[in-house]
Amino acid sequence: MKYKLKIVPIHVGIIMDGNGRWAEKKGLPRIVGHKEGLKAVRETVKAAKNFGVKYLTLYSFSTENWKRPKKEVDFLFKLMEERLRKEGEGLHKNNVKVNFIGEREQLPFVLQKTMNEVEKLTKNNKGLNLIFAINYGGRQEIITAIKKIFKTKLSLKNLTEKVFEDFLYTKNIPDPDLIIRTAGEKRLSNFLIWQSSYSEFYFTPTLWPDFSKKDFLKALLEYQNRKRKFGGL
Repeated sequence: MKYKLKIVPIHVGIIMDGNGRWAEKKGLPRIVGHKEGLKAVRETVKAAKNFGVKYLTLYSFSTENWKRPKKEVDFLFKLMEERLRKEGEGLHKNNVKVNFIGEREQLPFVLQKTMNEVEKLTKNNKGLNLIFAINYGGRQEIITAIKKIFKTKLSLKNLTEKVFEDFLYTKNIPDPDLIIRTAGEKRLSNFLIWQSSYSEFYFTPTLWPDFSKKDFLKALLEYQNRKRKFGGL
């Protein structure tokens, strides 16, 4: 069944939660859940493109995720690098522009190299803007922006919200209209905390590996029924 959406969010952010729980429920190692989660990534990217979303930001690895067992963290980075390398060309052919936000200097060199290559390959594409937040934390982003401002010796009297935003990772990226979180949790977990001040939120109990095009559509249908006031009436 095809749906005609009256209002489509320009930018959707997704906190992809529940890979580990999905695996544990099935008596499988957590890494199996991460592998299955990639299928949901592929389907969601395709759905976002088809529904007319212009920007899609996926919370892939937070600054807090370093607290997980080293074996799991290492596996995640290896999985990211492998999939980006294998699917970069396909994203390019589908006119998807890929970017990464976060503290990439702390990531494994081979992952950084692949990230740079995919960004370079897709930089001139005009379709969906696909943004992966890797080693990203909203608080760290703000601290990093402040440090950059200090280096410029910008006068405080000239510091406005618009100027400040130029020092964030998301410079030239519109604030998210809609943020989706899977797996039933109802918190931001340090995701786009500056940018989400007027975002709409959609929470679903669906674990990320089970998140489908139908689930994405449900979120978009819910969004178009919201009345966004931005502080007004």
